[in-house]
Amino acid sequence: MNNLCENYDVVVVGAGHAGCEAALACARLGLDTIVFTVHVGSIALMPCNPNIGGSSKGHLVRELDALGGEMGKNIDKTFIQSKMLNASKGPAVHSLRAQADKHAYTSEMRKTLENQDNLTVRQAEVSEIIVEDGVIKGVKTFSGATYMAKAVVLCTGTYLKARCIYGDVSNYTGPNGLQAANYLTDSLKANGIEMFRYKTGTPARVDKRSINFDELEEQFGDKNVVPFSFSTNPEDVQIEQDSCWLTYTNEETHKIIMENIDRSPLFSGMIEGTGPRYCPSIEDKVVKFADKKRHQVFIEPEGRYTNEMYLGGMSSSLPEDVQYRMYRSVKGLENVRIVKNAYAIEYDCINPNQLKPTLEFKKISGLFSGGQFNGSSGYEEAAAQGIIAGINAAMYVKNEEQVVLDRSQAYIGVLIDDLVTKENKEPYRMMTSRAEYRLLLRQDNADQRLSEIGHRVGLVSDETYNKVVEKYKMVEQEVARLNSVVIGANEKTQKFLKTHDSSPLNTGSTLAELVRRPELNYEMLADLDPDRKELPESVIEQVNINIKYEGYISRQIKQVEQFKKMENKKIPENIDYKIVPSLRIEARQKLELCKPISVGQASRIPGVNPADISCLLVYLSTLKKNN
Repeated sequence: MNNLCENYDVVVVGAGHAGCEAALACARLGLDTIVFTVHVGSIALMPCNPNIGGSSKGHLVRELDALGGEMGKNIDKTFIQSKMLNASKGPAVHSLRAQADKHAYTSEMRKTLENQDNLTVRQAEVSEIIVEDGVIKGVKTFSGATYMAKAVVLCTGTYLKARCIYGDVSNYTGPNGLQAANYLTDSLKANGIEMFRYKTGTPARVDKRSINFDELEEQFGDKNVVPFSFSTNPEDVQIEQDSCWLTYTNEETHKIIMENIDRSPLFSGMIEGTGPRYCPSIEDKVVKFADKKRHQVFIEPEGRYTNEMYLGGMSSSLPEDVQYRMYRSVKGLENVRIVKNAYAIEYDCINPNQLKPTLEFKKISGLFSGGQFNGSSGYEEAAAQGIIAGINAAMYVKNEEQVVLDRSQAYIGVLIDDLVTKENKEPYRMMTSRAEYRLLLRQDNADQRLSEIGHRVGLVSDETYNKVVEKYKMVEQEVARLNSVVIGANEKTQKFLKTHDSSPLNTGSTLAELVRRPELNYEMLADLDPDRKELPESVIEQVNINIKYEGYISRQIKQVEQFKKMENKKIPENIDYKIVPSLRIEARQKLELCKPISVGQASRIPGVNPADISCLLVYLSTLKKNN
């Protein structure tokens, strides 16, 4: 019998992207924290795509950074190419995406964890949670050692009873051949936690030397790189970048896939788990989009000092021999050599409806969770949940108010609200279309929205927070000045407008009115504005956006005010939905199951309709009068 018993404030299970953020948050908030990993080499592992950010995901990284997280800082140190996606569109959908040097990213994050005060990194498999009277007390490892804790954060990623599959080959391992965690699921089920079986997949990695780059379209990074972290000096990220490459599947590729579709475990029934709709395998795409003659394939370096290349867009679980034929049918890959086979991975995760918006389990006090364990997909979604779970575990231990971000505050708020409120039957992926207030939730203003919260809980320093306050004070002052400075319809002004294909003035105009013109912007008006001061690029960006989109922003702010009214109508924890008059049976069942904290959250539960909400509002108003 192993008699080892250690005591900590917080135990974090898993050191992927969620676990790293959770562990760092707890340790930086002064709590004695231990983070478990099945292998220290898997810390912040990137087992699939070699990039951070992307459409909507870049928003999550920026928000995470504003709260005091690490992912943005880490990718700024280790990227090899960076792009601002959707730059030709409006600012609401601008989103950073950076190619990572995978080895460097993992090594840098491991170094950060190992040198963080109050944090112990431990290689061991957690096999059991210890619960007494509905309260978490700690965990046990496979070796029998006991680690008592005041709070536990589960961030197991894709490791629980993991199984990697291609063709008829099935390996009971975690991603990249690492050890799976085979015992914790049974302990969770024994404690009444409902589990799902999900699946994701990854494409082959190939030898760079076997690719004919002359046949590919080269993809370059931005000339002026924008850092992910608000604290990173922009000058430090202006580096020499590596290229990515673009090619396409073709009709021959699709023919090979369809001829062997019966050998795909995805279609043969060998795979049990539900896969992500928005990141399908190549065989899934070929079957579902039979009319498409080709699909994009992005060839991306796994790092600066490796020849491994990632075939983005061609994840698969087809047999090994079919993979060779399929990949070699693609232009530029005719002689490609595979380094690692593509595979699908199945794993256990939870039904996230069991969680409060704080990411604490409803049935087990002090037990929190984050990441793919919560039924999401993606590094960024995982990290975003990880920092919230970590912050709230720390607040729970300290007996302080926990943090809940609502849908009007952050993409993180949308992500968590969707997970804990809606019925998710597949891995959840963040998308800009999910955010109702995306004009307010831009990636460029995440510091304005969330730094105050990060500062309040203790993850953002006084110095950093004061810089944010000063930045937006400068923005406010400059916007006010531009609205007050009037220029006349003189010869100089008319000549300037003509040069920039802008309509002439009939009368005087404020500088702000000129900035609003689609063909003009703040920087272009320098010649007409001799009194302007030199301002940082980040301030200029905000001035431009605030003026150009003032009407739309004002309209969305009014929508948020209406939304807040419903969010601020709190529902008592002990409410008995059986006695709410005129409430339908289905609504009662769904409300009882979800236990929403507000009328706003209740209104988003599938199966609860507007009439049910009206009944609930009447009942709550009656309670208020009686009290």
